[in-house]
Order: sequence, then C-alpha cells, then structure tokens
Amino acid sequence: MEAHNESAPFNFTLPPNFGKRPTDLALSVILVIMLLTIMLSLGCTMEFSKIKAHFLKPKGLAIALVAQYGIMPLTAFVLGKVFRMNNIEALAILVCGCSPGGNMSNLFSLAVKGDMNLSIVMTTCSTFLALGMMPLLLYIYSRGIYEGDLKDKVPYGGIMISLVMILIPCTIGIILKSKRPQYVPYVIKVGIIITFSISIAVAVLSAINVGNSIMYVMTPYFLTISALMPFIGFLLGFILSALFRLSARCSRTISMETGFQNVQLCSTILNVTFAPEVIGPLFFFPLLYMIFQLAEGLLIIAVFRCYEKIKPSEDKTKIIYKAATTEEIPGNLGNGTTKGEECSPGTA
Repeated sequence: MEAHNESAPFNFTLPPNFGKRPTDLALSVILVIMLLTIMLSLGCTMEFSKIKAHFLKPKGLAIALVAQYGIMPLTAFVLGKVFRMNNIEALAILVCGCSPGGNMSNLFSLAVKGDMNLSIVMTTCSTFLALGMMPLLLYIYSRGIYEGDLKDKVPYGGIMISLVMILIPCTIGIILKSKRPQYVPYVIKVGIIITFSISIAVAVLSAINVGNSIMYVMTPYFLTISALMPFIGFLLGFILSALFRLSARCSRTISMETGFQNVQLCSTILNVTFAPEVIGPLFFFPLLYMIFQLAEGLLIIAVFRCYEKIKPSEDKTKIIYKAATTEEIPGNLGNGTTKGEECSPGTA
C-alpha cells in the first residue's frame, strides 16, 4: 500500500457559485423542514417520565456517550493510519469521526424498535457535549496530522442551532402526546408522508448540486473507509451495550447512535478550515460517508425485520408454551382428579 505522507494542493475546483445557487438554498430549506418534521413526529413517541428515568439512572446514556466519543474518533484515527492516508485525507476522516451523533440516528432507531427516549436524549447530549468534546478530540488526535489549530474551527453556532432544532419540535411532540393523544397518530402519519416526499426531493437536489464532483472521492481507499467507519460504529456500539447487560432495545439504539455522525458539521469544519484548492474533492467525503451510513442503516433494518419474522415473539412463545402445557396436563380424568393428581396403585 503506497504511503502519501505529504499534503499537496489538489487540481480541483468546486462547481461555479457552489453553496450560493438557488438549488443550494432550496436544499438547505428542505433539510430544515425535514428535520423539524422528523423531530416533531419522534417527539410524539416519547414521554417526560421515561426521559427523566434515563437521567436519574444514566447507565445507558453514559455507555452511549462513551461509544460515541470513544469508539468513533479512535476508529477514524486508526483507519487513517492503517490506509496510510496523507495529512489532509486523514484529517477529513478524523473530523467525521469526532462529530456528534446525527439526527438520522433517531429515525433509524425507531425503525429497529429502539428506545426512542434514550435515542433523543443521547442525540441531544452528544450534540451539547460536542461544544467541548469536538475541539478536545480534534486537538488530541490531530497532533502529528495537521500543524494548524483546529479548536477555533468548531462551528459552535451550528451546534447550538442543531440543539434548538432537536429540542423545540421534540418538546412540542411530547406535550402533544400528553395533552392531545388523539392527534398523535395523525401527526405521525403525516410526518412519515412528508419525510418520504422530502427525502426524494433531497436526493434529487443533492445530485443536481454535487453533480459528478463526488466521483473524485470514490477511490478504493475512501470507499473502503466510508464503508468501515459506520459498520464499526454500529457493531461496537451494540457489543459495548451488550457487555454492560443493557436491554436489546437500548443496545439497538446505542448501535444506531454510534454509527451515525452529524455530517453537516463535518462539511462545515472542512469548509471553514481549508481553501477549495487545498481540501479539493475531500470536501465531498462527508457526503460519501453519509451515503454509506444510510445504506448500512437500511441493511440493518432489513436484517432486523427478517429476524423478527423468523423468531417468534415472547407473547407468541408464551402462548405456545401454555398450550403445550395444557395438552400435557388434561382436565378431569373421570374420577374427579387430574393426571398429576392420579392415585398411585394401592390407594383408594
């Protein structure tokens, strides 16, 4: 494997007026609407009492945060070393690994029947902790990779906006479930329809905005790293939760929260840190990373759904067991006693 130890400018230019075109603005607005809709719908599945329980007994939350800020930055750093990426390439990967959990993790946690209260609490806490953890982790892991100072490049304003966009619609959803539960099914159904429709629009606009530029980062190394990072997050998040004897629902939730990163923050940091001629096509690495996150998340959902169909539910198992027990122990045998109470030979 050839080593690339020196950083060099790329012969690469972004599309004209990238980020300032009408389609870019439309994509930003649509993404905000999509996020608010998803958070409102998910808020309708939560309860204040269960959220409070996660804070009073924060074992699951603590394990989740350790997985988020322990596994992912280390994974990104190790992959950059293993594949012997150059300084800028390794740094682009590291920025993604040090980012907090992404909002898509909440939707995927719902799809695998995870603990939605833990999911939202973890996303909120990891986003809030990113104000301190991102500069700290970037400072620790970037030593020897990048000579500049990254701690001033963390988009604090963007992080605070992410928090507001999580907390406000979720709170409205929780209040709606508490005060007007009869409207909750309609809100969720409308939310699903809007999210599905907007997802199609996002895919189309993203393809228009990026064009063929993303092809520059579709090298074997970057494709492999983009596939491995979320997979390792999903896998180790679940294993760590299982080792600490968390429930299956919590384990699935932490797996989703660990594997999904906030790629918008990754793109922002890369954008404000490096000029286009320096970062080159690596500006699109977070988008490639997001594509693999979504693909692997959908694969996990498919596997989970198939597993559910194959494995009988606990209630069904109990019914089968009860029926089998009833068959083995029939009712009266004609003399006022059951089979288990039959008199032994020699007794009256």
